[in-house]
Amino acid sequence: MFGLVFIVAALLTPPTGWLFNKKSGLLIFFESYKKSESNNLKVYTHLFYANELGEPAQIKNSRLHSIECACETWNELISGGWRIVTNKFQ
Repeated sequence: MFGLVFIVAALLTPPTGWLFNKKSGLLIFFESYKKSESNNLKVYTHLFYANELGEPAQIKNSRLHSIECACETWNELISGGWRIVTNKFQ
């Protein structure tokens, strides 16, 4: 059973990029943690307050997640009305 979980986790592609929730005025950025071992990939999320233009203005928090948790969070946010942002914020 544990071997199957490892195989499934190894096949997951980490979510990367920005999501925006206009109603709450929050942005979240998902990025792969570059120092993760390939068999234990981690993903950082950085939650920001957005300004009136929908750009990140102030960071609220950062968290480090397993790839499984990051995928679950991404999917929950998308199903909850968050939208993918294609802008490249600096």
